Amino acid sequence: MPALADKFALNLKSERLRRKLSQEALATKARLSVSYISMLERRQRTPPLETLECLAKALAVSPTSLLE
Repeated sequence: MPALADKFALNLKSERLRRKLSQEALATKARLSVSYISMLERRQRTPPLETLECLAKALAVSPTSLLE
């Protein structure tokens, strides 16, 4: 069973691609850096809850959907 951080990284990238957003576009919408988005998707960083909420809002999904 994948770790929660692994699920998050996969779901983040999947949702971003499903919405046809570049990392740059998502970073702009979530007010984060492109390099941080990249690190999240490559499982190099785990976001705090506030960042999880910002990303969910930018992707128009619930925060829990990024963790399922």
